[in-house]
Amino acid sequence: MTSLSISAPGSTPQIDSPEGVAWHLDQLMEIAPALRPVRETVGAVLPRVNPKGFAGMAKVICGQQLSVYSAAAIWSRFETLPGALAPDSYLLLDEETVRASGFSRGKFLTLRAVAETIVAGELDLAHIDALPAEEAIARLVAIKGIGPWTAEVYLLFCAAHPDVFPAGDLALLKAAHLGLGLEARPSIKEMIGIASAWSPHRSVAALLFWRYFAKVMRREGVIVAADEETDEAGRRRHL
Repeated sequence: MTSLSISAPGSTPQIDSPEGVAWHLDQLMEIAPALRPVRETVGAVLPRVNPKGFAGMAKVICGQQLSVYSAAAIWSRFETLPGALAPDSYLLLDEETVRASGFSRGKFLTLRAVAETIVAGELDLAHIDALPAEEAIARLVAIKGIGPWTAEVYLLFCAAHPDVFPAGDLALLKAAHLGLGLEARPSIKEMIGIASAWSPHRSVAALLFWRYFAKVMRREGVIVAADEETDEAGRRRHL
């Protein structure tokens, strides 16, 4: 039997293993039986595990506003750049080199802000990973260019945090609209309210709805933030 890794923030299993995901899904079904048809539709739900730390944050930033396929293509080029996956050496890369991999100017600047904060000793991602979700998100969004979606997806995919729901993700909003039988697609504020009832198992609810989106809507996991976008001038705008 595989042992479950326990997360400090909530003293419940992390979602970095199939066993951890299944444990949280079982608990979620008990408190939210309306989600049982969604689970039956999608079948197995597996964890999504990205690297921790700076490399993981870089991968999340890479995926902003892109389909999984597009993000994977850009990431495959970016991760081969010498020094791209460590904050101190990333700062030695010029904009032209990074953008040649497919990063926009906004993403280049956002990741540079993260690297500068780490190198200055103002951010310790290992420490962030162990904080309660609300505190961790507050620390991350204080960095220029990091919005709630980026912070939440980092915590979910990289820190395996068990209780995060990126309510600004367009795919999740669409999946919730269909899966919950809602009359209209929920707003971000409405989705936050709906997901609050699923705590402390919100992360697997997100994994469940992403899988539902992929299977029922015939699109393989588009990771797009509905509440933030970084354009070529490095400005975030709301959709």
